Amino acid sequence: MKIAIASGKGGTGKTTVSTNLAHYLHTHQEVVLVDLDVEEPNSALFIHNSEVMNETEIFKHIPDWDSQKCTLCGLCQSYCNFNAIMKLGETVMIFPELCHSCFACSELCPENALPMKPVRMGEFRSYESGNLHFIEGKLDIGQEQAVPIIAQVIDEVDRKYSNDILKLYDSPPGTSCPVIEVTKESDFVMLVTEPTPFGLHDLKLAVETIREINKPFGVIINRADLGNDEVVKYCKQEGIDIIASIPNSRDIAVLYSEGKLIYPNHQGFREAIISIVEYLKKREGDIR
Repeated sequence: MKIAIASGKGGTGKTTVSTNLAHYLHTHQEVVLVDLDVEEPNSALFIHNSEVMNETEIFKHIPDWDSQKCTLCGLCQSYCNFNAIMKLGETVMIFPELCHSCFACSELCPENALPMKPVRMGEFRSYESGNLHFIEGKLDIGQEQAVPIIAQVIDEVDRKYSNDILKLYDSPPGTSCPVIEVTKESDFVMLVTEPTPFGLHDLKLAVETIREINKPFGVIINRADLGNDEVVKYCKQEGIDIIASIPNSRDIAVLYSEGKLIYPNHQGFREAIISIVEYLKKREGDIR
């Protein structure tokens, strides 16, 4: 089973839930935790006593214009849906930041004047700590497209780990393309929110997005006694399961700031993690 931990906005507690849930579960079964917030991965801060098993570079492919072969027919420009290639006079310009590596310009060029060349865009690292397998994707500084590296990391996880192993995806925040890439192949999505006007506003956007791609989901309310009860009312009105509520606590914030796991050191948080596990047991059946 693949479970995505997502949210409509940053700072709601996705990584807090992901890392603590993975650590709690790995004492009973094999778990793969995948940090797919590739622009700002930080799950590794909470993965202790682990050993780096593999570091792999990730590349995308960009067309490389061969002016000697090119007849300036302009077909490449017409084929590109992303405006990444443009014919200007007697020159063909390539915009790597816009290229989605679809190979259309290269494959359809009648003169083979646009061979694709690999360009590094990031890396992923794999760690092992007992039954906990941790994978981190990381986008290089200056690279602008998160989706290709997310897709490659997910493909590598699927290739390396069997479908019998539980996979937790720590997703990017928001509702844009990177989140869609993470959640579209997930079996279940847990949306982490907070009981504030901003939290409710962005939760509604996230709910609309997940419903659009037709994925089952539930809500986890972090800092549950911080604001008002509008999030609870909204979930009841929309028939959305509230999986767990995590208390607002200075002790939790201190533990997080020190890079420590929270569930072994805070009873209220531990109860919330247990509620999540019990919910998943009832819903999916392969959680131990």
